[in-house]
Amino acid sequence: MRILVVGAGSTGGYFGGRLAEAGRDVTFLVRPGRAAQLAKTGLVIRSPHGDATLAPKLVEADGIDAPYDLVLLTVKAFGLEGALRDIAPAIGPDTMIMPVLNGMRHVDAIGALYGGALIGGVCKVAATLDPEGRIVQLATFQELAYGELDGSASDRTKRLDETMQGAGFSARLSPAIAREMWEKWTLLATLGGICCLMRGTVGDIEAASGGRDFVLRFLGEVVTIVETDGVAPSAAYLDTITKQLTQKGSPMASSMYRDLTSGLPVEADQILGDLEARAKRHGIDSPLVSAAYTNLRVYSDRLAKGA
Repeated sequence: MRILVVGAGSTGGYFGGRLAEAGRDVTFLVRPGRAAQLAKTGLVIRSPHGDATLAPKLVEADGIDAPYDLVLLTVKAFGLEGALRDIAPAIGPDTMIMPVLNGMRHVDAIGALYGGALIGGVCKVAATLDPEGRIVQLATFQELAYGELDGSASDRTKRLDETMQGAGFSARLSPAIAREMWEKWTLLATLGGICCLMRGTVGDIEAASGGRDFVLRFLGEVVTIVETDGVAPSAAYLDTITKQLTQKGSPMASSMYRDLTSGLPVEADQILGDLEARAKRHGIDSPLVSAAYTNLRVYSDRLAKGA
């Protein structure tokens, strides 16, 4: 299976790197700056599961000359529009596009352009790029889940599953990938919202007066929106993330919060703005979600102006 990984940042670089390390046919679609960096240093992974330095196959947008079997889309949501233009030559009649982006807005965008090529995907990894462009895994969890969005079993996802197994991370073919995508959004929106609005970790917020109640109210707003507009999280999932989001002393924080404190762009529109828009369409009152989104819009607007 020929795999095109769109982006060689922390997520694409990690999973694509592990696939390449395991002998899969992987090419990374990258911008000129990242291409030059990787050509010089190689793709470097620093991980509790083992370090790796690879000489990756690279291509830039104008160099794609044939379709791929799988396009693993790992860009940030604000880079989606450009990425969807770039991958056009890589899409053939049998190509699968597996996005592992945050939120759900991208599902409509990809489906509108590439229709049946789209399958569902969820990734779980905590990783970042260090100043040298190395991929640093911050925690031990590492999983890719995938499947048809309608829950059906298909030959193409079975072939995909065969390719993903034994590649150095947990891989799972899911009959409920749509629900898992909504569940991930539930966690990301809540964790990102509480950390960015309160400028602290889960443990910091829990320890503050009223912190636990604030988290539960925020989560409640998100769940109400998700179960009204999408696929409701399972009771077991909600129990798990409630414990995670209110754990005493927890250093847990969202990647959006790390980006904000580093002065980097954040996925405010995709993670919280789209959620707020869905709430408004259904007449759902979500003051905490709205407050978090407005807070991040102020930050993003100032960043765009160079403030």
